[in-house]
Amino acid sequence: MIRIHREGRLIVAITVIVLLGLETLSALYLPPAGNYLFSALALVVLILVIRFFRIPRRHPFTDNASILSPADGKVVAIERIYQEEYLKADCIQVSVFMSIHDVHINYYPVSGSVEYLRYHPGKYLLARHPKSSTLNERNSIGIRATWGPVLVRQIAGTVARRIKWYPSHNQEVHQGSEMGFIKFGSRLDLFIPLNAELRVVPGDRVMGGITTVARIK
Repeated sequence: MIRIHREGRLIVAITVIVLLGLETLSALYLPPAGNYLFSALALVVLILVIRFFRIPRRHPFTDNASILSPADGKVVAIERIYQEEYLKADCIQVSVFMSIHDVHINYYPVSGSVEYLRYHPGKYLLARHPKSSTLNERNSIGIRATWGPVLVRQIAGTVARRIKWYPSHNQEVHQGSEMGFIKFGSRLDLFIPLNAELRVVPGDRVMGGITTVARIK
């Protein structure tokens, strides 16, 4: 049985009601061939919406020395930068782009205490745009693991204009559990220490709470 995430239950219910209404009008006013076509399109739309908000069946991998992917998607960038917001040091940035076909649940990449939490209003550039990390609407979550700090940044895109996050300041969080949700396609940036040994390269597909992005040496 498919489980629907709480962030999508209302949207799925509204989608069903609207499609049923349109299907009724289609049956009344369209010829049979047109009604069959509309029914097929309506079914595709419903499947896509349900698939987007589904809760995948998975068992998160936990390991204190591992940094897990915070989201499903594709690694679109890996670079060394100076992170001024929380880490205030040189670090490695790993960016994961979530398409509309990916699960949009966000996961904690490490276990630890939430030391930093800040929402930034901003623009809605394409999530793949290099400037989206600093110009778009975004939310930053800084986590102090046993071996040091990590920053995760949820970034809204052109379509995704609703970022949800679940932690609070000083909350103890657990690797692989739910951190938040971004509706309708966007990206997450993960900022990790320079001494981390990367396990992914640009172009790799990753799974949130499952794929090891890097390990601390």
